[in-house]
Amino acid sequence: MTLSSVPSANLLTLLERLIALETAVPHGNLSLIELAADHLSACGAAVRWSWSDDRTKANLFATIGPTDRPGLMLSGHTDVVPAGKTGWSSDPFRLTQRDDRLYGRGTSDMKGFVAAMLALAPACAAQPLALPIHFALTYDEEIGCIGVRRLIEDLRDVSPRPRLCVVGEPTGMQVVTGHKGRKAVRVRVDGHPCHSSLNDRGVNAIEFAAELVVRLRAMQQRLRATGPFAPGYDPPYTTLHTGLIQGGRALNIVPDRCSFDFEIRNLPEHDPEALMAEMRGWAQDLVPEMLAVSEEAGFLFEEHTTAGLTMADEDPAVCLALALAEGGPTARVSYGTEAGLFQQAGFPTVVCGPGDIAQAHKADEFISLDQLGRGEAFLHRLLDFARAPS
Repeated sequence: MTLSSVPSANLLTLLERLIALETAVPHGNLSLIELAADHLSACGAAVRWSWSDDRTKANLFATIGPTDRPGLMLSGHTDVVPAGKTGWSSDPFRLTQRDDRLYGRGTSDMKGFVAAMLALAPACAAQPLALPIHFALTYDEEIGCIGVRRLIEDLRDVSPRPRLCVVGEPTGMQVVTGHKGRKAVRVRVDGHPCHSSLNDRGVNAIEFAAELVVRLRAMQQRLRATGPFAPGYDPPYTTLHTGLIQGGRALNIVPDRCSFDFEIRNLPEHDPEALMAEMRGWAQDLVPEMLAVSEEAGFLFEEHTTAGLTMADEDPAVCLALALAEGGPTARVSYGTEAGLFQQAGFPTVVCGPGDIAQAHKADEFISLDQLGRGEAFLHRLLDFARAPS
């Protein structure tokens, strides 16, 4: 079924309402979840919430249609990155059209897809479905895919599992079957302070941190040169980088504390734990020198891991997604999404949504009317597939 690439008025109205809601950290997302819950409930959906520990944020899972057979699941995160105070040509929390583009924080990443999900619900309710359609909305994706873990835990006993989950991150409506994993690591280095004129009596936390940072850079150079490599990713190898470092109190004090944050963005087939074992080995080699001065000196690692995605092109879920997208080829991307966590939990998952990832996380974020319309057409083809025969 070929549908217009012009988005419906209902979708545009919903997107305008979503953009007006401030859902960046630390504001929470309850205003959006409440809007979605009311909208989906009015369409006859069975709705369930799962909360953050402090109950300031929530996930939403809703189902329209029969619940005794594998269905089709649409998923989007509700949080956005902060808009910032500069660089915008219009109010980031007011949907603004200029030519064929719609501007506002979250238009592309990814309230455009969320609005399209919600706009589909009345059509789902208006006709009998042979397959259920599930709507999943999550919190805190932008700070490490936090909320989706709680949602997956809440859905652990749901049966049967969906036959296809579509995470609607912006892909230009291309079906993405692979993305890199991510391990974010904070390393705290505990040293021993003293006056800088007596620095042989101290343990300089910054200098020991710097040794590890330099070795991480060497590891990246090695991976760039020797791989492993995977065609389709840009770049086609696992990457590392140090993004934050802080420590010290004054120039004339040997610093007793330093911390730095680094990340590994690994190919799905490349286990980041092997790289972490190498990193820990380097740290352990430095510890005896530190302990010779202070028994309190050493390293502490805090890690946060998000799984990569790897789906075979011949997988039935991928074949279905390609049919709904009206063709391939499939793609792989270097950014992370919630899709890898869904797949890890047993949900056959692809990433496919309207917009361009290049517009995410920047001032004057926009989505084109054509992309939004193509995303809506994709969802209506999904509804046609789920509809009961007449």
